[in-house]
Parts: sequence; structure tokens; C-alpha cells
Amino acid sequence: MLRGTIRDHVTQQRRAFLRFFACAEDLSHELPDAPLPDAVVTGAEPFLVVAAVAGG
Repeated sequence: MLRGTIRDHVTQQRRAFLRFFACAEDLSHELPDAPLPDAVVTGAEPFLVVAAVAGG
């Protein structure tokens, strides 16, 4: 459902200004194929996708 939203359609790179959090950790700089923490996989903790806001 989120294909093309989190990754660019052409380059398949993560889009800028998105941050990923789980288990009180910033996972934004992890490799895209890195496994999620066990607590997220089991449903004990949420996986959050947050749009960063930039501007002035």
C-alpha cells in the first residue's frame, strides 16, 4: 500500500524527510532491508513512519 510513498518509483531510494521509529529508537538510517526489532514483528511495539517538516 505504501509502495511509491516511502521509496521513489524510479530509484527505489527512500524519500527524504521521512523518519522511522520503533522501540524508542530512530531507525531512519538503517539499511532498507534491515530486519525490524522483534517487538515490532510480534506487534508488541508500533512501527512509526513520520514525515519530517522543513521550512522557515
